[in-house]
Amino acid sequence: MSRTPPHPTREQIELPMVLDCLGDPIRLAIVYQLAQQEPVSGELCCGDFNALSGKSNLAYHFAKLRECGLMQTRVAGTNRFVRLRRADLDARFPGLLDAVITSAAKDADRLRLLSEHDLVEAD
Repeated sequence: MSRTPPHPTREQIELPMVLDCLGDPIRLAIVYQLAQQEPVSGELCCGDFNALSGKSNLAYHFAKLRECGLMQTRVAGTNRFVRLRRADLDARFPGLLDAVITSAAKDADRLRLLSEHDLVEAD
C-alpha cells in the first residue's frame, strides 16, 4: 500500500477549484513560499510552514492544495515534502501561477507572507 496521497491528473485540475483554494490567506502563503523555494530546491518539508499555523490546520490546508492540483506531496520516511505543480498548472492555465505569485509578492506584508530570509531563519 502506497503512503503517497492521491493527486489529480493534469486534466482533472479545474480552474474554479484552484481559484477557490488560493482565496485562503494561509494557502496563498504556502503557494507563495513554495514559489520562492523553486529556484533553490523546488520543495519544502511540511514542517517549514509551522510559522503560519498549527500542524493540524496546516495538514488541512496541504490536503486542500493537493486535492485541487496546486501542490505535489512526496513522502520520504517520516517526512512529507511539498512542491508546486508548476508544469501542470502552466499547461492548464498559462500565466495564472505567475500572476498569483506576482500579486502576492506586492501584498506580502499585508498578507503576512514569509520571505525567503524568514524561511532560512526558521530552520
